[in-house]
Parts: sequence; C-alpha cells; structure tokens
Amino acid sequence: MTFLVRDAGPEDAAAIARLCAEFAEYLAALGEPKPRSISAEEVLRDGFGERPAFTSIVAEYEGRVVGYLLHHPGYDVVRGGRILIVIDLFVTADARRAGVGRALMEHARDTCRRSGNHALVWAVHSRNVSAIAFYERLGATFSDDLLVIWPAG
Repeated sequence: MTFLVRDAGPEDAAAIARLCAEFAEYLAALGEPKPRSISAEEVLRDGFGERPAFTSIVAEYEGRVVGYLLHHPGYDVVRGGRILIVIDLFVTADARRAGVGRALMEHARDTCRRSGNHALVWAVHSRNVSAIAFYERLGATFSDDLLVIWPAG
C-alpha cells in the first residue's frame, strides 16, 4: 500500500469527522463508556478556526483519507518544557498493518522536533491492546505512575 501523509486542511474536515466516528465505534466495542465523536463543523471550528485547539495530520490512500492524528502543544516542567500532545490517532481497519499509523506518528515526531519541543506525549486506553502493542513496537515508554483525572459528572 502506497499512501501519502500530510498536514490536513479544512477540506479534510468531513473525512476526519468520519474517521472520528469510526474511532468512537471502535472504542465502544472495547467497552469505553459513551465515547463521543466530533462533527465536520467541530473539526473546522476547533482545528482550523480563529484559535485552533488542535492540528491535524492525515494519511491518504488512493485519494481517500484512511488515517488521522490530532495533536496540540503543551508544557511539562518534568519533560523539560514544551511538549507535543497526541490526542487522537486512528487508522481504518482496511489500512492497518500497512505502516499508516507509524507514518502518522513519525510525522508528529518530526513536527515535535521542528517546533523545538522536548517530548511527544500521548495516552492510550488500557483496553486497546492492539494500540498498546503498536506503541510498544514503536519503542514507546509507558508511565505507570500517572493517573488521568476527569471531573465528575
């Protein structure tokens, strides 16, 4: 499979939203309670609007978006300052195991380095064993001492 990885543009909003919905279905099948997706309008507003909350990378195969990665900047004193946080990575089932996820992560890593960040950071659902195995193949180091905290309600 030959694919193209590139920074996304507003014209990719519908495709990103479609894949976000697929990702939500995938997470629901893993037992994640009430996973939510975002619409094309939310992708446009929050990813390409006046004050973007995230940046998007997409992978294309034969003119069709088959994967995406969303990231945003952050700061972590423990990591030495600026970091790049991956908030979502998803590849369609038919494009998995073809190097798409790796290429998206490498693009994010390169963006991280070019931007002068000290680390690329992301989280993974503990039930997503295939993603955990994928990250291990990338050489990821897992932290057992951090907890993710969400407000009640």
